[in-house]
Amino acid sequence: MADNTITLYGKNSVFERLKANSGSIKKIFLQENFDVPHIEKLINENNISVERLSQKQLARIKHTRDFQGIIAEVEGFGYIPFDELLLGNNGRKSTIVFLDRIFDPHNLGAIIRTLACFGGFSVVIPRFNACEVNETVLHVASGGENYVPVSMVTNLSKAIIKAKEHGYWIIGAVVSDDAKDINKISLPHPTGIVFGSEGEGVRYGVEKHLDIKARIPMEGAKLSFNVTMACAIFCHEIAKQRR
Repeated sequence: MADNTITLYGKNSVFERLKANSGSIKKIFLQENFDVPHIEKLINENNISVERLSQKQLARIKHTRDFQGIIAEVEGFGYIPFDELLLGNNGRKSTIVFLDRIFDPHNLGAIIRTLACFGGFSVVIPRFNACEVNETVLHVASGGENYVPVSMVTNLSKAIIKAKEHGYWIIGAVVSDDAKDINKISLPHPTGIVFGSEGEGVRYGVEKHLDIKARIPMEGAKLSFNVTMACAIFCHEIAKQRR
């Protein structure tokens, strides 16, 4: 496979790509007994090259048990320039989710999928010391990457400062005594929200740029939410207040 291509696998991931960006698909490999009419209809309508293979042959293309009888060879993932993301879509600014050192591709993929469901969100990730958008991320996102712009920046703190200069209010998901209950905050717009690493949270160098520190109220066990779950809870509140 060429260096500028990656593989999508699984019915949802390929189906969503067929709907949203079929032009990025170079070829599709189907298992011999694959029979999913709504997917095959889109493949035919878009004149995409197809090859039917045995399960063993498919497994040589992608070493996973989760390909569900379909693998697509697609163009490499395209990040959105941060300046373009700040301008929004037709002047409508999204809520920007800044991810500070998220290393687990399953968490990044789940976050992208969650944000796609809510709508009106975008993601910024750092170029270094973090997970990039790879094949595992795309599989877990289940097509969500088609609906959530993702930007990669060299310096997350500088990106946050620039967002503030463009009128964004920056909220940080932190666990501290001075953090406010996210359910009791009247959230400004446009908003950027920062989530820290799975183990260490938001770095001090990033935290000092926060306008608002927020937390999730917990009356149960003294544990903590996974970053994916925390993101879902925060962004549900943001989406609710936007409506």
